[in-house]
Amino acid sequence: MTGSSDAPRPVEDAAHLAGVPDEFQRLWTPHRMAYIQAGPEPLRDECPFCAAPGKSDADGLIVARGRTAYVLLNLFPYNSGHLLVCPYRHIPTYDLATPEEVAEIGALTQTAMRVLREVSRCDGFNLGMNQGAVAGAGVDGHLHQHVVPRWATDANFFPIIAKTKALPQLLGEVREAVAAAWPTT
Repeated sequence: MTGSSDAPRPVEDAAHLAGVPDEFQRLWTPHRMAYIQAGPEPLRDECPFCAAPGKSDADGLIVARGRTAYVLLNLFPYNSGHLLVCPYRHIPTYDLATPEEVAEIGALTQTAMRVLREVSRCDGFNLGMNQGAVAGAGVDGHLHQHVVPRWATDANFFPIIAKTKALPQLLGEVREAVAAAWPTT
């Protein structure tokens, strides 16, 4: 093909390109390039869980706010609808949470499960807290509970072979659906 670099390039059928077609499907996810270019740890000057409550719900991916804790979508989800329940206070481990924070984290986790079951029709959940970098916490300075919806059909080989998760919904769409279904108090 010839022409200036500013000229739009026509889309070509892969059958006419060099090489031999194979049996693989291609999952094109150009929106993920921002995460790839940021490296293994996203660049941040402050704790993302301390910063999120100061943003709008849409910008912070927040689906519900409580008195001592709140719920937001995981920016790097294991599955669509992967929620995090965080205290507002910046504490690293569960044993440092107040009785009020523990109660609200528990109540928000239960509500998250009910809402995800309604919105996404999931079959089960993984719940957990990775406390400390050695335990796998991506943000080890701020306590957060993972609420990961699971489906009987969500297992595939992407994570094992290609370290890739196929996510069928965009974060904004999931946040809107979960926030809309969240009960008002």
